[in-house]
Amino acid sequence: MKEKIPFATVERIHIQYGEELQQAYESAMDSHWFIGGEPCEGFEREFAQYCGVKYGVGCGNGLDALMLSLRAMDIGAGDEVIVPSFTFIATALAVVYAGATPVFAEVDPETALLDPALIEAAITERTKAVIAVHLYGQMTPIDEICTIAKKHGLKVLEDAAQSHGAVYQGKRAGSWGDVGCFSFYPGKNLGALGDAGGVVTSDPKLAAKVRAIANYGAEKKYVHDYMGVNSRLDALQAAFLRTKLKHLDAWCAERRDIAGRYLAEIRNPRVKLPVIKHGTPVWHVFVVRCEERDKLQAYLEERGIGTNIHYPIPMHEQKAFAGYGLSHGSFPIAEKLAATVLSIPMFNGMTDAEISTVIEAIDRF
Repeated sequence: MKEKIPFATVERIHIQYGEELQQAYESAMDSHWFIGGEPCEGFEREFAQYCGVKYGVGCGNGLDALMLSLRAMDIGAGDEVIVPSFTFIATALAVVYAGATPVFAEVDPETALLDPALIEAAITERTKAVIAVHLYGQMTPIDEICTIAKKHGLKVLEDAAQSHGAVYQGKRAGSWGDVGCFSFYPGKNLGALGDAGGVVTSDPKLAAKVRAIANYGAEKKYVHDYMGVNSRLDALQAAFLRTKLKHLDAWCAERRDIAGRYLAEIRNPRVKLPVIKHGTPVWHVFVVRCEERDKLQAYLEERGIGTNIHYPIPMHEQKAFAGYGLSHGSFPIAEKLAATVLSIPMFNGMTDAEISTVIEAIDRF
C-alpha cells in the first residue's frame, strides 16, 4: 500500500534537528531549574526581539496568552470585545474567561480575516478591545484595524497563534497591536514539545502585569497584587523553543515554497485557492475551498492524502455559545466558510514528490 501523505507532521524536523533538541534538553536538565530561569528569560527576550517589540512573557498556552492580556488591560465584566465570526474557539473563550462578552464581527469572504469595514458597526459604548486574528498564517489588515481602534479608544490584541513570522508592511505579526498573543502548540510553525504560549508587547507596565497575573498575581514572591492564575512557561519548553526559533525563518520560507507550488499548479476550477491581500503569509495551514468539500475530502483520503477542516462550525453555532441567542444565518460568510474550507497537506520536510501527488489528485477531482 502506498504510504500516506499526512496532513501535518513535526516528525521530519524533529529527526533533522534531534541533536540540537537533545542538547537543549540536557542543558535545561543540568540547570536543575524548571520554572523560569535563563531558558525562559532567554527565549522571552529573543522571541520579543524577533517580533520587533521590547518585552516577551511566556505562559501556559495560547488561550492563556489572550486571557492574561485582557485581564492585564482591566477588561472584564460588563465589557465587550470584538472577535471574528470565523476563528478557533480559543479567541472567543479567552474573552469569556476574562469575564467580558465576545461580540462577533463578520469576516472578509475572500480571506476569512476580520473585515475592518464591519468593525465599527459592532462597536458599542461597552466595547473595550478588538482581537485581530491572523488566521491560517495570513496577516489581517492590521493597520486599518489599529486606525479604527485608535479612533474609538480601543485596545488591539493580535491573536498571532498561527502566524509566527508573518510580515505586513515590514512589521511582524505581534508588533502592531497593544499585545501580540502566541500559541506554541507542537503543530505551530514555532512549536514546543508540549503546550506553551507567550505574549509580546512594547508596554513595560502591561508586560509586568501579564507576568504577575500568570504567576498567581504576584510580582514579588508571596505578595499577591492581583487575583492571578498559574500559567507559566516551563524551562524545558523554553529551551526547545529557543533552539527552534533559530530555524523559524527557514521553515517559513520552506512553507512559502510549498504554497507557491500549490498556488501555481492547482488548476481545478472546482477548487478555490487562498487569496493573499495583506503582507507575506507563513502558511501555518493551506486552506482551499470547494462547494463539494466533503466529497473532495473523502476523495483525497481514499488516495492516502491527509486533510483537516479549519473550522467546521462557526463561533455563533457552537453549542458553547448557544446562550448568546445567535442563530443560523446570523453570519452567512462564516457559515459559508465552515461548509467549504479544507486544509490540505502543509508541513516542513514535505518532498517534491508528495507535493506533486497532492496537486495531481486535486486537479483530477
